[in-house]
Amino acid sequence: MENELERWIIEADIASMQQAMNTGRVTSEQLVHVYLTRIEKYDSILNTILEINPDAIDIAKALDEERKVKGSRGFLHGIPILLKDNIDTHDRMHTSAGSIALAESFAAADSFVADQLRAAGAVLLGKTNMTEWAGYMSGDIWAGYSSRGGLTLNPYGPGELFVGGSSSGSAAATAANLAAAAIGTETSGSIISPASQNSLVGIKPTIGLVSRTGIIPIAHSQDTAGPMARTVSDAAILLGALTNMDERDVETLASKRRSFQDYTPFLDANYLQKARIGIPRFYYHELDKARLDIVEAAIAVLKQKGATIVDPVVLPCEQTPWDGNVMRYEFKKDLNDYLSKLSGKIPVHSLEDVIAYNEAHANQALKYGQGTLIWSEETSGTLTEQAYLDSKKRDKEMSCEQGIDHALKEHQLDALLFLGAEGGTDLAARAGYPSITVPGGYAATGIIAPGGYTTKGPQGITFVGTAFSEPTLIKIAYGFEQATKHRIQPELATAAKIEVE
Repeated sequence: MENELERWIIEADIASMQQAMNTGRVTSEQLVHVYLTRIEKYDSILNTILEINPDAIDIAKALDEERKVKGSRGFLHGIPILLKDNIDTHDRMHTSAGSIALAESFAAADSFVADQLRAAGAVLLGKTNMTEWAGYMSGDIWAGYSSRGGLTLNPYGPGELFVGGSSSGSAAATAANLAAAAIGTETSGSIISPASQNSLVGIKPTIGLVSRTGIIPIAHSQDTAGPMARTVSDAAILLGALTNMDERDVETLASKRRSFQDYTPFLDANYLQKARIGIPRFYYHELDKARLDIVEAAIAVLKQKGATIVDPVVLPCEQTPWDGNVMRYEFKKDLNDYLSKLSGKIPVHSLEDVIAYNEAHANQALKYGQGTLIWSEETSGTLTEQAYLDSKKRDKEMSCEQGIDHALKEHQLDALLFLGAEGGTDLAARAGYPSITVPGGYAATGIIAPGGYTTKGPQGITFVGTAFSEPTLIKIAYGFEQATKHRIQPELATAAKIEVE
């Protein structure tokens, strides 16, 4: 029965799992067991999981009993979900952002995201590896590497293909069918990039749609959690579970009457017939032929399905030389706020402490250095510097009025189209606007090991819109997904672990 269940669960979507539980074909406990079996079998190759929730089976049993007595809570009742290791969970799992400095840190309370998932009936299966401090540690750090967890590998080509960062473990685990879906976080590209590189659907929501309470931060102007799944429908289900207003995160107050607890009504493939999509050619100029061919094929499909394509679209901000001041200044302030509230025998309570701890444990902690941490520590941590204030104002003006909003209004567009995380994700991140990536095909690019282009890596097609345009982006992404069905499962059985130095 277990082998049969494992074969069934590969690429199964949340709706199928829910239907199977509602009809008594399977239980949540069985789903948890089969995912744990797959983790034991394959994660020695991929290194995606930092720790398993020791209470996952008991939680699943309780939810199975609740289903019998009270019925289902909804889409996520009994569904095993993984969380990135910077998302607080008040249980027997740690929250460390991949850092050995926080390896023994237990959260005093659930993050808003974890609380929402529990309320929806999800089983929090475990914590996923990630690029340490969400990549904001060093300019040299490998995507997917953390001192606590080592290096996460891409299931489509372990040791060969770029895994994407910083929600690397959430992406690779979901792609490898080690959970139904996962939650990642993004400041700039950290959901869209790994989702694209692992043939997943990833949604980076509008800032304020999902609360940041209880998430180890980089920069409050850009940080958000979001879903990573194998289908648009699964991502839409997860997004609906995450959205709600949170008085502890004032940005979420802007989502009133602009958010939904159920995004599945927007799974409308026919919307493409009236969609208007812009092609920002400037952001394609560094694409090689293989990846450009994927973009052109996507445009052709959209046209075939009735979408109006405006090509090219010019953004006034295209030549803007961006700086990193917003993240640099906000990181120190936001991280200090988070660390200062930690209790117990935690050795760090400020960014200064983290840097000192890493220096004292350099053999374990500083494989790739900590230049970015030091760069941020040099700021005052007050967010009063003129350089910060100027950059924040300029980022918003150029990415919105002279960027995304300008293009959408000028041509009456629903969305702009980008390849994966190429150009569009940083633009959307600075604006605080949403983006969604969908499997777009496979190209022989992104190889990081010697030996040539031996594996074709996944590439995502990304749609970017204005604030709170998630319903429209989901419609477009769903239509594209249903027209193409590009996702294929990785062939893990033939993969061998490759050490990457």
